[in-house]
Parts: sequence; structure tokens; C-alpha cells
Amino acid sequence: MRLPGGRGTLGYCLNVHPTQTLAEVRAALLGPVRTIKRRLCPDAPFAVGLRLSAEAAARPEAAAQLAALFRDEGFAAYTMNGFPYGPFHGVPVKEAVYEPDWTTPERLAYTLDLAAIMAALVPAWEKTGAEARGAVATISTVPGGFAPRTRGREAAVADGLLRAAAGLVRLERETGRRVALALEPEPFCLLETTADAVAFFGSHLFTPAAARRLAALTGLGAGEAADALPRHLGLCLDACHMAVMFEEPEATLAALAAAGIPIHKMQVSAALRIPRLDADARRRAAAFQDGVYLHQTMARGTDGAVLPSLDLPQALARGAAADGEEWRIHVHVPLFADPAAPLASTADSLERLLFLHRNRPFTPHLEVETYTWSVLPREMGGIDVTEGIEKELRWVLQRLG
Repeated sequence: MRLPGGRGTLGYCLNVHPTQTLAEVRAALLGPVRTIKRRLCPDAPFAVGLRLSAEAAARPEAAAQLAALFRDEGFAAYTMNGFPYGPFHGVPVKEAVYEPDWTTPERLAYTLDLAAIMAALVPAWEKTGAEARGAVATISTVPGGFAPRTRGREAAVADGLLRAAAGLVRLERETGRRVALALEPEPFCLLETTADAVAFFGSHLFTPAAARRLAALTGLGAGEAADALPRHLGLCLDACHMAVMFEEPEATLAALAAAGIPIHKMQVSAALRIPRLDADARRRAAAFQDGVYLHQTMARGTDGAVLPSLDLPQALARGAAADGEEWRIHVHVPLFADPAAPLASTADSLERLLFLHRNRPFTPHLEVETYTWSVLPREMGGIDVTEGIEKELRWVLQRLG
């Protein structure tokens, strides 16, 4: 959906539904997505945040089938979730979600497959005088990879990303469609925080050496290559991840603006928060454990120090020794959720971020991404997924409309 006042495009991410096969993608589009479109904007294009596995993206018929379906149903393509490579529902995902990482040819090939599909779905750029106008497609992706496997391999990660940028430059030449790749910082990844992103882009991507590398890969001049880097590389700002890392919206936006790093996309999401841990909070938090997703937990003590745990069971194993701490848990909870004390959510941080965007838009693409409906405990779930997604989108529209 197009937001008023130049605030960009809003949709929701198809990773809420099983999308491992092309048939599953089609079923999601013709089922819940069609229903939500009819409820929210029956007479206007409905923006869909696609998610295709590597298996589905590699199908030669994928682009043509999706283009026909989008045309017939009145859907609009704008962004793709290129983070999970393989299955994302019903099987253990955990840290495997970061594989393959950006040191591998598999991650590069998958991302360029997604870009080719997006180029078949979005309008071409049109020259108007000295300007080019048109849609930009975005793809969110792994922020390098899982930190224990990629830390110390930053140069290899950067080379994979520069090869991707070269592929996107060639795609734009061939099709007239621009695709931007957006790295999504996440706890326990190579890029966890805004500071990590600023350091990585400043040292490896937005540099004279990176421009020379892109020029060599594409035949662009050095100046053209330098201009192409932020056109095709930037960040996906996930509000849940940002809040889990105790980052403040105002400081995050200021740091990225100062570093010249574009926010190509924003994941509109909220995390589970425990303002002050106690026995009751530990008992209630235990219900959010599951065998599918990784729930990184950041615990901040009264001295301000933050103790990270890779997954919620590890954090809970500390028992009463953790009481009194504030916890932020990487669980995507419904945006409208208002859990009873001692639990809470980071929706207040998200609302501040949306307020800042409303007043001074900082990204063209916004995507609701609560993919955890199937594993949420009853106190926060217990609602039909389609109803929940519609309610989340209306929640965002109330704040941005």
C-alpha cells in the first residue's frame, strides 16, 4: 500500500506463510494475501513482500508465473526477503538461517536469482529530462553471516557483496530495473548493531578500493562505481533487532545518516521485553521457547552491562541469578500485543521509529514481519494469522496514515 506524504510503500512479508516451494508461494498469494487485499485496499494495488526459498527461486517458470499472478490479482511487488535460504517453517531453523553466508557462491547465486525475479515484477525506470523515475525493488539479506563463522572473514564477505552489486548493476543495464540489496543487522551476526554496520561499510563497501573493485567487475568508471555502491547496497533496519540490542531509534538514524548508509528497507517488528526479571517473568518467558527459531536474549544489569545469550534456554538457565535485569528477547511479537506485566514488548521503540519516519521519511519500503504466529504461546497468539496480519497492518496505518 502506498503511504501518504511520500512515506513509501507498506506491505507484509510472505515468510509468515510456508514458501519453500513455488506451489506454496502461489497458495499464500491466492489465500491469505488475496483475503487481506480485499479487506484493506480492494480498489488499489496491494504491496506484497515476497519470500522465496532457493528451491523456489531457481524454478525457471517462477518469474513468469508470479508476474501473471500479480497482474491478475492486483498485487504490487516492491521487496523480497532474501534472508532465509531454505525451509523456514515446521523444522528447526535456529542459526542455520544464516547459511549459506556471504562468503559463499551459493548466497550470491540465490540473491541474483531473487533480483532477476524482482526485475520481472517491478516497473522499468523512465527517463524524464535529466532524471530517472521509477520503482526500486529491494532485497533484505543476511548481515554477512553468523558471527562465529564469519568474524575475521570480513574481506571475503565484502567481496561477495561487491559481486552482488556488480550483478545488480548489470541487471539494471539489461532491464531498466534497479534492485537494492539491504543487509539486516541481527544479534550474533557479523553485523549486530548500527555501529557494526557503520564500521563495515566504512572499511569495506563505501571505499575507493570497493569502487575500484566494482568498476573492474562492471566496466563502470571509478566515479560511476562509487555512485553505484549506495544505489545497490545499504541496510534493512529491523526494528525488533534494533530494540533487542538496546539501540535507540534517534541515535540509529543519526549514525546511519552521518555515515551515508541508505536504509533501503525497514522491517516493522517488535520484540519481547521484560522490564525487570523475576520468578514470574522467568516462568512466563519460558513459554516462548521453541525448537524452530533462535531467540537471542540480551540481559542488561543495573550497572548497564549487557550479557548476551545465543538462545532463550541459555538465558533462562541462569535462574534467579538474573533477577532484576532487563531482558530483550528476539521473538517477533504482534505489533498490537499488550502482554500483561511483568512482560512487555518493544512496540514503544517501534512507535518512536514510525513517528520519525512519518515526519521525515527515511526509507522507501516498510514491511511487517511477524513470522512467529505458529510458535507463539497462547497468551500472545491464539488468533487467526490472517486476522492478525490485517490487525498489524491497520496498527501501522494508524501511525503513518
